[in-house]
Amino acid sequence: MNDFNGKTILITGGTGSFGKKFVEYLLAKSEPKKIIIYSRDELKQFEMQQQFNAPSMRYFIGDVRDNERLKIAMKDVDYVVHAAALKQVPAAEYNPNECIKTNINGAQNVIDAAMANDVSTVIALSTDKAANPVNLYGATKLASDKLFVAANNISGASGPRFSVVRYGNVVGSRGSVVPFFRKLLAEGCDELPVTHPEMTRFWITLDEGVEFVVKNFARMQGGEIFVPKIPSIRITDLVTAMSGKSDYELVGIRPGEKLHEVMVPEEMAHHTVEFDDHYVIAPAITFFDKNIDYRSNRLGEKGNPVTDKFEYHSGTNPHFLTIDELKALDKDTL
Repeated sequence: MNDFNGKTILITGGTGSFGKKFVEYLLAKSEPKKIIIYSRDELKQFEMQQQFNAPSMRYFIGDVRDNERLKIAMKDVDYVVHAAALKQVPAAEYNPNECIKTNINGAQNVIDAAMANDVSTVIALSTDKAANPVNLYGATKLASDKLFVAANNISGASGPRFSVVRYGNVVGSRGSVVPFFRKLLAEGCDELPVTHPEMTRFWITLDEGVEFVVKNFARMQGGEIFVPKIPSIRITDLVTAMSGKSDYELVGIRPGEKLHEVMVPEEMAHHTVEFDDHYVIAPAITFFDKNIDYRSNRLGEKGNPVTDKFEYHSGTNPHFLTIDELKALDKDTL
């Protein structure tokens, strides 16, 4: 897909796991005019520059909390991926206002800057924790999702298009369970910690996440929440796959943690359309200057409404990875 040829792409939180993999994809598959990494950590930017130093690369120090800096950074930008967020569930519980400043106020700043610069298209990365949230992180991401969806009504017929991509745990991303387990095993840990033996999670690789986002730039009409069809895992199966044994240490559920995750709540079933490899949650609000049929997309793919009681739930997902399938994942990941 070469839609990025000659275009300028800005990635907020671009030094994170997603940003690095997305840049890798862009440089390998297209010839963008510029790729702007917008983030607040100068050390991470310095380290990323050692890996990605193509002539098209630009590194901007800035925080999504800073509206004016975002407006400067988005000058002449065509596409934005909003990946910046405070994501650690317990940290958000203990520092709620900081999470709100970044995840909600920062989302609005991204929207304002995109409108001020007449950016073409914005995709915001969300999380399964935004559906039926029980923790502050999930609640802030739900609020962020609502802001990005409603922005399509504010931007008008010719303004930027905004959509959301929602997916589950990214295998091997910074701060996730896989590198944590790997570190413990390298240190000689006898039993990996498990918060609850019945816990399940949606599971997606970084490559799959990037490819899904790229595809949705071509699909999106504005206002959709895109949800990929991905497998679930049982946390105890992950322990067995990584450690080679079924023993674990039960440590109890962390503040704000769920047993299972939901990506499409039952309450949103009447807004949800099923496609071959993904779901689309259509906006609950009506856009006054747009008449969009979300049962099809700009690629010509067709979908069908789900049943009234439909729910996309990690515990009832028909596709679970087996222990052997977990073992067979790329060794760089596990």
